[in-house]
Amino acid sequence: MIDRIVSHGNNSLDDFILLGFSQGHLFSLLIAVTYMMTIFGNFTVFSIIQVDIHLKTPMYFFLSCLSLLDICFSTVTLPAMLVNAIIGNRRISFHRCFTQLYFFVCLGASESLLLAAMAYDRYIAICNPLRYPAIMNKWLCSGLVGGCLVCGLVNAVFHTMMTMKLTFCGDHHINHFFCDVLPMLEAACSDIQSSQAWLHVVTIFLGMSPFLLVMNSYIRIISTILKIRSSEGRQKVFSTCSSHLMVVTIFYTTGIFNYNGSSSFILFRVSSVLFGILSPVLNPFIYSLRNKDVKKALKKAMTRT
Repeated sequence: MIDRIVSHGNNSLDDFILLGFSQGHLFSLLIAVTYMMTIFGNFTVFSIIQVDIHLKTPMYFFLSCLSLLDICFSTVTLPAMLVNAIIGNRRISFHRCFTQLYFFVCLGASESLLLAAMAYDRYIAICNPLRYPAIMNKWLCSGLVGGCLVCGLVNAVFHTMMTMKLTFCGDHHINHFFCDVLPMLEAACSDIQSSQAWLHVVTIFLGMSPFLLVMNSYIRIISTILKIRSSEGRQKVFSTCSSHLMVVTIFYTTGIFNYNGSSSFILFRVSSVLFGILSPVLNPFIYSLRNKDVKKALKKAMTRT
Protein backbone atom coordinates (compact mmCIF):
# COMPACT_ATOMS: atom_id res chain seq x y z
CA MET A 1 0.00 0.00 0.00
CA ILE A 2 2.84 2.40 0.80
CA ASP A 3 4.38 1.69 -2.61
CA ARG A 4 1.16 2.80 -4.29
CA ILE A 5 1.16 6.02 -2.27
CA VAL A 6 4.78 6.69 -3.17
CA SER A 7 4.30 6.18 -6.87
CA HIS A 8 0.93 7.92 -7.13
CA GLY A 9 1.07 10.82 -4.71
CA ASN A 10 4.77 11.37 -4.25
CA ASN A 11 6.27 10.99 -7.73
CA SER A 12 9.64 9.18 -7.60
CA LEU A 13 10.64 10.18 -4.09
CA ASP A 14 10.65 7.38 -1.54
CA ASP A 15 12.16 9.09 1.51
CA PHE A 16 11.17 11.57 4.17
CA ILE A 17 13.72 14.11 5.42
CA LEU A 18 13.82 14.68 9.20
CA LEU A 19 14.64 18.26 10.17
CA GLY A 20 15.04 17.79 13.91
CA PHE A 21 18.61 16.55 14.08
CA SER A 22 21.69 18.42 15.24
CA GLN A 23 24.72 16.58 13.93
CA GLY A 24 27.65 16.43 16.33
CA HIS A 25 29.49 14.31 18.87
CA LEU A 26 27.78 15.91 21.88
CA PHE A 27 24.28 15.25 20.53
CA SER A 28 25.23 11.67 19.64
CA LEU A 29 26.74 11.10 23.08
CA LEU A 30 23.63 12.48 24.78
CA ILE A 31 21.36 10.13 22.82
CA ALA A 32 23.63 7.14 23.51
CA VAL A 33 23.83 7.81 27.26
CA THR A 34 20.06 8.36 27.49
CA TYR A 35 19.31 5.12 25.68
CA MET A 36 21.78 3.09 27.76
CA MET A 37 20.34 4.51 31.00
CA THR A 38 16.82 3.68 29.83
CA ILE A 39 17.70 0.10 28.88
CA PHE A 40 19.83 -0.54 31.97
CA GLY A 41 17.33 0.91 34.45
CA ASN A 42 14.23 -0.75 33.00
CA PHE A 43 15.91 -4.09 32.29
CA THR A 44 17.24 -4.19 35.85
CA VAL A 45 13.79 -3.57 37.30
CA PHE A 46 12.15 -6.11 34.98
CA SER A 47 14.75 -8.79 35.76
CA ILE A 48 14.63 -8.31 39.53
CA ILE A 49 10.84 -8.54 39.59
CA GLN A 50 10.92 -11.73 37.51
CA VAL A 51 13.47 -13.58 39.68
CA ASP A 52 12.48 -12.46 43.20
CA ILE A 53 9.55 -14.39 44.64
CA HIS A 54 8.76 -11.63 47.14
CA LEU A 55 7.90 -9.24 44.31
CA LYS A 56 5.08 -11.36 42.87
CA THR A 57 2.37 -8.84 43.71
CA PRO A 58 0.04 -6.79 41.47
CA MET A 59 2.04 -3.60 41.96
CA TYR A 60 5.29 -5.20 40.78
CA PHE A 61 3.49 -6.98 37.97
CA PHE A 62 2.42 -3.57 36.64
CA LEU A 63 5.92 -2.19 37.20
CA SER A 64 7.48 -5.02 35.21
CA CYS A 65 5.04 -4.35 32.35
CA LEU A 66 5.87 -0.63 32.52
CA SER A 67 9.60 -1.41 32.33
CA LEU A 68 9.09 -3.63 29.30
CA LEU A 69 6.97 -0.96 27.62
CA ASP A 70 9.59 1.71 28.27
CA ILE A 71 12.34 -0.45 26.79
CA CYS A 72 10.30 -0.88 23.61
CA PHE A 73 9.12 2.75 23.63
CA SER A 74 12.66 4.16 23.68
CA THR A 75 13.94 1.55 21.20
CA VAL A 76 11.45 2.74 18.59
CA THR A 77 13.12 6.16 18.31
CA LEU A 78 16.50 6.47 20.06
CA PRO A 79 18.66 3.96 18.09
CA ALA A 80 17.53 5.43 14.77
CA MET A 81 18.15 8.94 16.09
CA LEU A 82 21.63 7.90 17.22
CA VAL A 83 22.54 6.41 13.84
CA ASN A 84 21.23 9.46 11.97
CA ALA A 85 23.10 11.83 14.29
CA ILE A 86 26.39 9.94 13.87
CA ILE A 87 26.35 9.58 10.08
CA GLY A 88 24.51 12.83 9.43
CA ASN A 89 21.79 11.15 7.39
CA ARG A 90 18.40 12.77 7.86
CA ARG A 91 16.56 10.57 5.37
CA ILE A 92 14.15 7.83 6.40
CA SER A 93 12.29 5.58 3.99
CA PHE A 94 8.50 5.56 3.79
CA HIS A 95 8.38 1.98 5.08
CA ARG A 96 10.58 2.71 8.09
CA CYS A 97 8.76 5.97 8.78
CA PHE A 98 5.30 4.40 8.95
CA THR A 99 6.64 1.47 10.98
CA GLN A 100 8.15 3.90 13.48
CA LEU A 101 4.92 5.89 13.56
CA TYR A 102 2.87 2.76 14.26
CA PHE A 103 4.95 1.47 17.17
CA PHE A 104 5.48 4.91 18.74
CA VAL A 105 1.74 5.63 18.78
CA CYS A 106 0.92 2.10 19.94
CA LEU A 107 3.37 2.05 22.85
CA GLY A 108 2.65 5.64 23.90
CA ALA A 109 -1.10 5.00 24.12
CA SER A 110 -0.55 1.69 25.93
CA GLU A 111 1.68 3.36 28.53
CA SER A 112 -0.85 6.15 29.04
CA LEU A 113 -3.53 3.60 29.93
CA LEU A 114 -1.14 1.44 31.98
CA LEU A 115 -0.22 4.39 34.22
CA ALA A 116 -3.94 4.87 34.94
CA ALA A 117 -4.24 1.16 35.85
CA MET A 118 -1.23 1.49 38.17
CA ALA A 119 -2.78 4.50 39.89
CA TYR A 120 -5.99 2.51 40.41
CA ASP A 121 -3.95 -0.34 41.90
CA ARG A 122 -2.33 2.06 44.40
CA TYR A 123 -5.73 3.57 45.21
CA ILE A 124 -7.17 0.15 46.12
CA ALA A 125 -4.03 -0.83 48.06
CA ILE A 126 -4.01 2.31 50.23
CA CYS A 127 -7.69 3.22 50.48
CA ASN A 128 -9.18 -0.28 50.63
CA PRO A 129 -6.37 -2.57 51.84
CA LEU A 130 -8.60 -5.34 53.26
CA ARG A 131 -10.23 -6.01 49.89
CA TYR A 132 -7.07 -5.42 47.87
CA PRO A 133 -6.14 -9.12 47.32
CA ALA A 134 -9.68 -9.95 46.22
CA ILE A 135 -10.09 -6.98 43.89
CA MET A 136 -6.64 -6.91 42.29
CA ASN A 137 -6.50 -10.60 41.48
CA LYS A 138 -4.39 -12.17 38.75
CA TRP A 139 -7.19 -12.14 36.17
CA LEU A 140 -8.02 -8.47 36.64
CA CYS A 141 -4.35 -7.44 36.45
CA SER A 142 -3.78 -9.46 33.30
CA GLY A 143 -7.01 -8.11 31.82
CA LEU A 144 -6.02 -4.50 32.52
CA VAL A 145 -2.60 -4.93 30.91
CA GLY A 146 -4.10 -6.78 27.95
CA GLY A 147 -6.74 -4.08 27.52
CA CYS A 148 -4.07 -1.36 27.52
CA LEU A 149 -2.14 -3.15 24.77
CA VAL A 150 -5.23 -3.83 22.65
CA CYS A 151 -6.33 -0.19 22.86
CA GLY A 152 -2.81 0.91 21.90
CA LEU A 153 -2.77 -1.46 18.92
CA VAL A 154 -6.18 -0.35 17.66
CA ASN A 155 -5.27 3.32 18.10
CA ALA A 156 -2.01 2.85 16.18
CA VAL A 157 -3.77 1.04 13.32
CA PHE A 158 -6.26 3.90 12.88
CA HIS A 159 -3.57 6.61 12.98
CA THR A 160 -1.24 4.75 10.64
CA MET A 161 -3.92 3.92 8.10
CA MET A 162 -5.28 7.48 8.06
CA THR A 163 -1.77 8.92 7.67
CA MET A 164 -0.93 6.47 4.87
CA LYS A 165 -3.91 7.76 2.88
CA LEU A 166 -2.45 11.28 2.79
CA THR A 167 -0.48 12.68 -0.14
CA PHE A 168 3.03 13.98 0.60
CA CYS A 169 4.47 16.34 -1.97
CA GLY A 170 7.35 18.77 -2.24
CA ASP A 171 10.55 17.89 -0.39
CA HIS A 172 8.91 15.51 2.12
CA HIS A 173 10.28 17.45 5.08
CA ILE A 174 9.17 16.30 8.55
CA ASN A 175 9.82 18.94 11.18
CA HIS A 176 10.73 16.50 13.94
CA PHE A 177 13.30 14.01 15.27
CA PHE A 178 11.28 11.00 14.15
CA CYS A 179 8.02 10.06 12.41
CA ASP A 180 5.07 11.06 14.58
CA VAL A 181 1.45 11.83 13.73
CA LEU A 182 1.31 15.62 14.02
CA PRO A 183 4.55 16.41 12.09
CA MET A 184 3.45 14.06 9.31
CA LEU A 185 0.05 15.74 9.10
CA GLU A 186 1.83 19.09 8.77
CA ALA A 187 4.01 17.65 5.98
CA ALA A 188 1.00 16.45 3.96
CA CYS A 189 -0.42 18.48 1.09
CA SER A 190 -3.85 16.83 1.08
CA ASP A 191 -6.89 17.44 3.31
CA ILE A 192 -6.06 16.54 6.93
CA GLN A 193 -9.25 17.68 8.70
CA SER A 194 -10.53 14.16 9.38
CA SER A 195 -7.11 13.08 10.67
CA GLN A 196 -6.89 16.12 12.95
CA ALA A 197 -10.41 15.51 14.28
CA TRP A 198 -9.55 11.88 15.04
CA LEU A 199 -6.33 13.01 16.73
CA HIS A 200 -8.25 15.35 19.05
CA VAL A 201 -10.79 12.65 19.93
CA VAL A 202 -8.09 10.09 20.67
CA THR A 203 -6.17 12.59 22.81
CA ILE A 204 -9.27 13.05 24.96
CA PHE A 205 -9.89 9.32 25.43
CA LEU A 206 -6.29 8.09 25.67
CA GLY A 207 -4.65 11.19 27.16
CA MET A 208 -6.94 13.45 29.13
CA SER A 209 -9.29 10.76 30.46
CA PRO A 210 -6.53 8.52 31.90
CA PHE A 211 -4.86 11.63 33.36
CA LEU A 212 -8.08 12.62 35.13
CA LEU A 213 -8.42 9.05 36.45
CA VAL A 214 -4.85 9.19 37.76
CA MET A 215 -5.44 12.56 39.42
CA ASN A 216 -8.67 11.32 41.00
CA SER A 217 -6.92 8.21 42.36
CA TYR A 218 -4.07 10.24 43.87
CA ILE A 219 -6.42 12.82 45.38
CA ARG A 220 -8.21 9.99 47.19
CA ILE A 221 -4.86 8.47 48.17
CA ILE A 222 -3.60 11.77 49.59
CA SER A 223 -6.83 12.29 51.57
CA THR A 224 -6.36 8.81 53.06
CA ILE A 225 -2.69 9.53 53.82
CA LEU A 226 -3.63 12.64 55.79
CA LYS A 227 -5.66 10.42 58.15
CA ILE A 228 -2.60 8.33 59.07
CA ARG A 229 -1.67 9.03 62.68
CA SER A 230 2.00 8.16 62.35
CA SER A 231 3.86 11.18 60.96
CA GLU A 232 6.67 8.93 59.76
CA GLY A 233 4.31 6.65 57.86
CA ARG A 234 2.41 9.62 56.46
CA GLN A 235 5.61 11.27 55.26
CA LYS A 236 6.88 8.04 53.68
CA VAL A 237 3.72 7.34 51.69
CA PHE A 238 3.28 10.99 50.73
CA SER A 239 6.87 11.16 49.45
CA THR A 240 6.30 8.10 47.26
CA CYS A 241 2.98 9.34 45.88
CA SER A 242 4.30 12.84 45.18
CA SER A 243 7.18 11.48 43.09
CA HIS A 244 4.80 9.23 41.18
CA LEU A 245 2.44 12.14 40.60
CA MET A 246 5.28 14.32 39.33
CA VAL A 247 6.32 11.75 36.71
CA VAL A 248 2.80 11.02 35.44
CA THR A 249 2.04 14.74 35.27
CA ILE A 250 5.09 15.30 33.06
CA PHE A 251 4.13 12.33 30.88
CA TYR A 252 0.47 13.27 30.38
CA THR A 253 0.80 17.04 30.03
CA THR A 254 3.64 16.81 27.50
CA GLY A 255 1.86 13.99 25.66
CA ILE A 256 -1.37 15.98 25.40
CA PHE A 257 0.58 19.06 24.28
CA ASN A 258 2.52 16.90 21.83
CA TYR A 259 -0.63 16.08 19.88
CA ASN A 260 -2.73 19.19 20.47
CA GLY A 261 -0.24 21.94 21.18
CA SER A 262 1.59 24.63 19.30
CA SER A 263 3.06 24.04 15.85
CA SER A 264 6.28 25.76 16.98
CA PHE A 265 9.15 23.36 16.39
CA ILE A 266 11.03 24.45 19.53
CA LEU A 267 8.06 23.81 21.84
CA PHE A 268 7.18 20.61 20.01
CA ARG A 269 10.76 19.35 20.33
CA VAL A 270 10.80 19.99 24.10
CA SER A 271 7.47 18.26 24.65
CA SER A 272 8.59 15.29 22.54
CA VAL A 273 11.78 14.89 24.58
CA LEU A 274 9.84 14.97 27.86
CA PHE A 275 7.10 12.64 26.59
CA GLY A 276 8.99 10.05 24.59
CA ILE A 277 12.51 10.14 26.00
CA LEU A 278 12.63 11.51 29.56
CA SER A 279 9.74 9.47 30.99
CA PRO A 280 11.26 6.05 30.10
CA VAL A 281 14.51 7.17 31.76
CA LEU A 282 12.85 8.39 34.97
CA ASN A 283 10.23 5.66 35.45
CA PRO A 284 12.52 2.88 36.80
CA PHE A 285 14.19 5.26 39.27
CA ILE A 286 10.97 6.92 40.48
CA TYR A 287 8.71 3.88 40.60
CA SER A 288 11.07 1.04 41.46
CA LEU A 289 14.69 1.69 42.34
CA ARG A 290 13.70 3.99 45.24
CA ASN A 291 11.49 1.22 46.64
CA LYS A 292 12.99 -0.58 49.63
CA ASP A 293 11.71 -4.00 48.49
CA VAL A 294 13.28 -3.60 45.06
CA LYS A 295 16.54 -2.34 46.56
CA LYS A 296 16.58 -5.31 48.94
CA ALA A 297 15.97 -7.74 46.06
CA LEU A 298 18.65 -6.02 43.97
CA LYS A 299 21.17 -6.21 46.82
CA LYS A 300 20.36 -9.90 47.30
CA ALA A 301 20.87 -10.60 43.59
CA MET A 302 24.17 -8.72 43.54
CA THR A 303 25.36 -10.64 46.61
CA ARG A 304 24.58 -13.95 44.91
CA THR A 305 26.41 -12.81 41.79
